[in-house]
This record gives sequence, C-alpha cells and structure tokens, in this order.
Amino acid sequence: MNPNRNAMSRRQALKAFANGFGLLGLAPLLHAEAAAAPAGLTHLPAKAKNVIFLFMSGGPSHVDLFDPKPRLTAEMGQPLPFAKPKLERTKTGNLLGSPWRFARHGQSGMDFSELLPHLATCADDLCMVRSMVADNINHNGACLQMNTGEQTFSRPSLGSWLLYGLGTENQNLPGFVVLSPAQPAQGAPLWSSSFLPAAYQGTLVSNMDDPIANLANGRLPLDAQRRQLDLLASLNADHHALREEDSRLSARIESFELAYRMQTEAPEAFSIAGESAATRGLYGLDNPTTAIFGKQCLLARRLVERGVRCVQVYHTQTEKRASCQLWDQHGGLKEELPNNCAATDQPIAGLIKDLKSRGLLDETLVLWGGEFGRTPTAEGDNGREHHPFGFTMWMAGGGTKGGLTYGATDEYGWHAVENKVHVHDLHATVLHLMGIDHERLTYRYAGRDYRLTDVYGNVIHDLIA
Repeated sequence: MNPNRNAMSRRQALKAFANGFGLLGLAPLLHAEAAAAPAGLTHLPAKAKNVIFLFMSGGPSHVDLFDPKPRLTAEMGQPLPFAKPKLERTKTGNLLGSPWRFARHGQSGMDFSELLPHLATCADDLCMVRSMVADNINHNGACLQMNTGEQTFSRPSLGSWLLYGLGTENQNLPGFVVLSPAQPAQGAPLWSSSFLPAAYQGTLVSNMDDPIANLANGRLPLDAQRRQLDLLASLNADHHALREEDSRLSARIESFELAYRMQTEAPEAFSIAGESAATRGLYGLDNPTTAIFGKQCLLARRLVERGVRCVQVYHTQTEKRASCQLWDQHGGLKEELPNNCAATDQPIAGLIKDLKSRGLLDETLVLWGGEFGRTPTAEGDNGREHHPFGFTMWMAGGGTKGGLTYGATDEYGWHAVENKVHVHDLHATVLHLMGIDHERLTYRYAGRDYRLTDVYGNVIHDLIA
C-alpha cells in the first residue's frame, strides 16, 4: 500500500472541493494547501471587513420609531387623503398617529422615538435611511427578498454571497453565523447557500448557553481524530473521484475538517465568561428583559472580532408568541412595540459602543431592519398592517456616513418620495462597502449567471463616507 495514498487522496478531495469556489478566486474554508489566492482580494478598496445584520423579524413600525409625522398625529382618525396602492392585505382604517413622543439627538439632530433612549445616544454613528422600499407585502416573500434578494425562489443569502466572494479570515470558525434563539417563520432559506456550494450556508446557533452541540470529542484525543479524518477524507476522495462534482459531498468533507479545527477555538469564541462586568452591563446581561438579545449582540461582537465574515442576529418569536412574528403588531401596538424596544434597544446601543471603543466599528458594518415597515393607518384600533412602500432601516460603521438621515416618506409616512432605496440598492451598497462590485459577483447556474441583486441595484454613494 502506498504510504502517501491517504495524503494524496485528501489533497485531491480538497482540490475538488475548491473547484469553482469564489468569483474572486478564494477558497475560504480550505487549508492553505488548497487556497487559490490570498485572503482579502476584492474588486474595490473595501471600507468594511465584516457585517452584523440585526434582523427585527416581523416589520418594525417606522412611524413609531424613526420617522415622526406631525400631520399624521394632527389628522389622526381621519381617512388617508389619497388612494392606497392596489397591493393590500387587508383594508386598514383611518390614520393612526404615533402615541409616542419624538426628539432630536446628537449633533446631527437625528429623530428618535422615546422608545429608543439608548440607541438615540448613538445618533451621530448611525446612517439612517427613511426611504426604503420593497416589493412584497407578506412576511415570507419580504423576508426572502431582504435576506436573499429574491421573493419567491430559492436564492443564496447575503451572508452566503459575502462568504463566497470574500472568504473568511478565521479558518477555525464558520465564516457565516446565524444567532437566533427561535427560528423565524421562514427558517433556513433566509441563510441558505441555495445553488452556491453548500459550504457557504449559514451556521445556525440557537442555544446561546450551549452554542455548538457535541463540539468536544470525549473519546479520542486530537491526534487520533486527525488520523481518523485523514482516513475518512481518503475514502470520501475515492467515492468523489467516481462521480460528478457534488457540493454537498465537498461541504460534508470540509464540515468534518472545520469541526475538528473548531474544537480549539469555538469554545473560547462563544464563551462570555471572560467579559468584564462593565461589558456585561453595557449589553444588559444583568437584566432579564435584555439578557437574551444582549448575549446575541455580545456574541456577534466576539465573532467579528475573531474574523467571522458575517453574523446575522435575529430577534424573532418568543415562547409566549411562538406562532407570531415578534415585530408584527396587527394588534396590541401600544403594549407590544414598547416590549420589543425594551428587549433590543440597550443591547444594540451597547454593540455599537463596544465596537467603537475597541476600534472595530470602522471595519464592521452594522445593519438594522426588518422585512418592511407598518402602515400609518390603523388595523383595528391598536395595530398596523404590513407596509413595503416606505420604511426605515439604518447602518452604522463600515464606511457609512454617521449622523446622516437619507431620504424621506410623505407627510403621512406612506410612500417613499425622496431618494428611494430599494432592497436591491441596499444589497448593492453593502457589497460595495465590502469591496465587491455587485454586478461582478456572479455564479453560473442552470445556464445563466446569477447575482445577489439579480439584474437590478444601484450603489447609493451618498451613504458612503
């Protein structure tokens, strides 16, 4: 038996795994022996290295949080004075002014609701976009579009495209991590790699106290595991050589390798035991209201600090409302929206301040938003319907303009009327900040070239510092 056979087979398997990976010629999850180009190769000078996407599942109300409308309040109870779009789910009633006060904060004078006192202290670090538009009025399609660029069909997620294009800086941790104690109703398609090689899908972490189950091998030491994996790689290579390339097999081979490497680094990365009392307090870990989302945000900082390319942090269902979207106030607006804000406001502000104090905010793009906003008109007497026609999202760090309020909706908060930013434009801008030309980040599948922005999207240069 050839003593080099196992090593050769393993190299062949890794080479096969690398075939076709990465428009930019990167093999992000492979050992150096299979890497095709140095990490950090980009189309453009990158302003950001990592992305943290804070996703508020259900659709936060822009007119109650970031986009004050005095006329909406003054004419509360009256009919909307223009025709509603034909794209409707239900017939909402008359105008519903926000029951919460707004004030301007920071040197920029950015508007915030009284529900967000902690985030308001970060006003000059935020780049507020008040003219977002999307195409779908239902959760499933809108969540898919915000996360993948496509409303209906399976497409790779934003994190998968970033990992495909840029790779990851840490070979011992997943390059794309999803932190979600409860899965959103749409589930895995929101972080799927779809037709991209399977290794680019997000790694879901749902238990914040035991993030990676079965990580430690209590039976074999590392050197014995290494020999076991080499044998397994050899057998898989023989199996692979007789078949056409299948990214699922390649991803499975690499998943064993990554799991082996994670044993040395993941336990430390996901442990907050060494964090100071001040840091824990910053994220609200000592408060039951903020502890869960606070830990998600703190783990997001720890992961990007260790070179993870993309972290998605989902604020989703609670045990109490297991069948509902958390930010989906069709009723109970006055009770539930304050609860949502109370759970997330301090942790998010803590994340921004922590990143900034550690010199990480300049290279980390923080993105906040849901799949759409809420109607300025009332559903029942204490709720709002889905609203993709004009809503608010914000970014911080990563080369964006802090203290900027961009775009506007009309006097009632219904239509985006100034500097519209479509979901495709947002995605194009995120890729640009990461050093990627969205028109060149493509993958050929089923006879055509695909990209995150499909055939649309314009970079919004006014948002970039």
